[in-house]
Amino acid sequence: MKRRIVMFMLAWATLLASVLLGAGPAQSADVPAEFGTDWHDPVTAAPPVAKPHGTSCQVTLAEAQFRDFTPYKGTYTPPSGCGDRWSKVVLRLEGKVKGRQYDRLGYLHVGGVEILRTSTPEPSPDGIAWSVEKDVTRYSDTFRRSQDVEMLIGNVVDDTYTGVIDVKVTLTFYAGRPTAAATPDKVLTLGDGNTLTTPRNSERVLAEVYATGSGGGCEEFWYLAVPDKAPYSCQADGGPYREVQIKVDGQLAGIAAPFPHVWTGGWSNPFLWYVIPGPRAFDVKPIEYDLTPFAGLLDDGRPHKLEVSVVGVPEGQSGWSAPVNVLVWQDAKRVQVTGKLIENRSGTLTNSSTYTAGSPERVDTVAGHALTVSGYVDTSHGRVTTTVRRALANTSVHRWTDGENVDGLDATWTDDESVTVDGRGPAVTTASHRTYTMDGSTTIGDDARLRTVLTLGDRAAVSQTRGGRRTGWSRLDDTVSGDATYTTGVPRDQRHAVGTTSERYRLYGAGGCYDRSLTTVQGVLTEDRSRC
Repeated sequence: MKRRIVMFMLAWATLLASVLLGAGPAQSADVPAEFGTDWHDPVTAAPPVAKPHGTSCQVTLAEAQFRDFTPYKGTYTPPSGCGDRWSKVVLRLEGKVKGRQYDRLGYLHVGGVEILRTSTPEPSPDGIAWSVEKDVTRYSDTFRRSQDVEMLIGNVVDDTYTGVIDVKVTLTFYAGRPTAAATPDKVLTLGDGNTLTTPRNSERVLAEVYATGSGGGCEEFWYLAVPDKAPYSCQADGGPYREVQIKVDGQLAGIAAPFPHVWTGGWSNPFLWYVIPGPRAFDVKPIEYDLTPFAGLLDDGRPHKLEVSVVGVPEGQSGWSAPVNVLVWQDAKRVQVTGKLIENRSGTLTNSSTYTAGSPERVDTVAGHALTVSGYVDTSHGRVTTTVRRALANTSVHRWTDGENVDGLDATWTDDESVTVDGRGPAVTTASHRTYTMDGSTTIGDDARLRTVLTLGDRAAVSQTRGGRRTGWSRLDDTVSGDATYTTGVPRDQRHAVGTTSERYRLYGAGGCYDRSLTTVQGVLTEDRSRC
């Protein structure tokens, strides 16, 4: 069986540095006949964050134990000894939990800016520890001033769910000159009424949206939704198609395919994810929208409304979170930049979910949408026109039997985007082709044994051309596959669970390659192999 999911955006320098870090040798260990009370700490095959040499300073951002839905609140103070400009800023979350607990979703805000969205692994009775690293250099503007800090991993602790989530988050600052193109001058959040006021000399504007379907309802598993007339536990008028849209003053400004996250209790089988999580489960990547075509409109000094919505969610139903940060690059030689939106053309959103009754029941979905926006700004270095083209597509086949004892999905999402910047000198185009795939099934046999077979993929191809000549490229393929079985309806120590999960993370580019594979059996890490 197959199942895949896709995403990517790494700078070429990060690619090369990650390659140099490498990974450990293959592991060998005794594998038990079934899962016990302890297993290997969670690990992913993704490359570590590359860290510069030289002077560094560390600040503890948050340290808390989460037992309920009370957020941690603290204060951040900029580091001393590393200046106020940094070549890189690295966030590190270290967590531990033991006992019994569900997967939980969490966020971390600094000065109202969301710098991390994460989920948690499910623990062993004896306890686990895990860590997450993230490059947060793009939020340097936020880190230059003292700020309020808020963090929450909503949790429930009682006689049944005993796991207290204990976390510590640090920021490490590396002194040095930042990369101007990668580090914005301002990081903004939305005000009352979802309004935004940008500096009047903004020449590039990028919005990022941490969009997640979660909360335990059907929108956590939105990709399995079926039309209302189909006999299934999760229903939605339009079926499973979801699209995250952003509007500026009511005008459609960006579209994107949401990533089909699978959290560590997903597909009714936590034994798949105890050691190796699904792609992006611990480090939720934001959707990025280039709003530079709207910069001429936004630079008038007035507040403008930014709205994010998710197409396909049944009216009145909650389950999606979509906080917004806005990153702004300014023209240092102009007090005000003027410009104009010159094209905003949306294709027809197509969405067909066809239900076919039978044994199994079946829903076939074909959906898609396209958008082109273009605008210019008159800057100190001339007129610059930015054109953004984005096209989305989703196909899926969902089959299930009466009682949902057999439930399977084969789905693919594509999100193609090109951004062309045309100003002084040859035009530069960055083209991204993202593909997310999911192929799997869950079966409950007559013996009450539940088996999940699933493959997830996260792939992307990115290329950059200047004047029609390629200047950079990268390819990502992150694939996680698993097969796990356990007995349902019995106490935890009687589940007799077995499972094998593997991940191969491949990242290739003009600067080098990174290729690492992991395999776990009954929670024991049996392979850790690097090929580059």
